Amino acid sequence: MAKSNSVGTTLTINSKKVGGLTSINGVDISAETIDMTDLGNESGYREKEPGFKEAGDVTCSGFLDGTDAGQEECMTLLNSGDTVPAVIKFPKKIGKEWKLQAAVTRFSTGADVGNGITFELSLAVTGKPELAASAE
Repeated sequence: MAKSNSVGTTLTINSKKVGGLTSINGVDISAETIDMTDLGNESGYREKEPGFKEAGDVTCSGFLDGTDAGQEECMTLLNSGDTVPAVIKFPKKIGKEWKLQAAVTRFSTGADVGNGITFELSLAVTGKPELAASAE
């Protein structure tokens, strides 16, 4: 598999591309640990098995664009509480994309001297995300 810089990575939520992004962080999959050590254990070491998996949150930041349909959709979804399809698509050279179901759980804006108006976004991933070959 080829390596690539991140320019060209996109986020689409509910079929709308979110514009102005400068970073996308996540998916971060981890598994709970279940302690299976019983009283008959003679090794002195705990016996563990993996439990439920968690896909974590996807966090994004970028420049606020008052005309961007994807950013507007994120606010709509935050207010509705709906869980919808989302795709994080990496550049063509990588050839992979995350397909997931998510709910928007945070949308904030910021304004600092010497910088553009920014926004931050959090998506709670639900269920099992899939890292698959890109359609293109």
